[in-house]
Amino acid sequence: MFIKRLLSGIILMAIAIAVVVLGGNVLFSTVLVTSLVGMMELYRVIKLNKTLPGIAGYIAGGVYFALLYFKKEEYFLLLFILFLMALMFIYVFSFPKYRIEQLAIVYFALFYVCLMLSYIYQVRILEDGRHLVWLIFIGAWGSDTCAYCVGMLIGKHKVIPKLSPKKSLEGCIGGIVGAALIGLLYASIFGKNISGVQNPKLAFAIIGAASSVISQIGDWAASAIKRNHDIKDYGKLIPGHGGILDRFDSMLFTAPIVYYLAQIL
Repeated sequence: MFIKRLLSGIILMAIAIAVVVLGGNVLFSTVLVTSLVGMMELYRVIKLNKTLPGIAGYIAGGVYFALLYFKKEEYFLLLFILFLMALMFIYVFSFPKYRIEQLAIVYFALFYVCLMLSYIYQVRILEDGRHLVWLIFIGAWGSDTCAYCVGMLIGKHKVIPKLSPKKSLEGCIGGIVGAALIGLLYASIFGKNISGVQNPKLAFAIIGAASSVISQIGDWAASAIKRNHDIKDYGKLIPGHGGILDRFDSMLFTAPIVYYLAQIL
């Protein structure tokens, strides 16, 4: 199991690096497909992945990415309103086939998966985006690795034992400090190539620490959803890791944070 997880993790990392380096339409298409698969995994949890509300969700996700690609962000709010109205239309004319709680999750998925994950692409197209985008991975996967190592070595105090019994306070702090140090190291190496940030070392350390905090919350949020529905993984797409949402749960939260902190700092 460990070997399978390790190999699939290495392959996934190699693909992620290649896609992010290429950027442009390659990254956009990858994020689009990944988001739709993530929506499908979440819809499958509530058994709506092949139903009319689920199809409406996929269409809304596709339209969102189309608006993003053609820089028509002023129509986002209209899309959200029309999507809500469409779901209410389905709810009314198929009553009592669907419960309002199910349709609420269908609506939630557009924001939780598509909107949040799209910030990987949005960070990449910023000024200095080819350097800034790696902060998303530092805040998610780098933080997770540091938290795991510190937790294994000195972890004693549990943070949320009912939700994540293996997570320790020491590990959480280790993840935050580790992500900040990785961000600082990254800026020390590539800072001279970054023109849009005045103090890359300080900025990247702050972004690393902040995104680590948010990424851990994202990880716990995904775990909470799974526990609410008594499932172990969202899918089996990535051997040893589960589904898209199992692997990208923390990145859903770090991508928007990196985007806005990069703009502020």
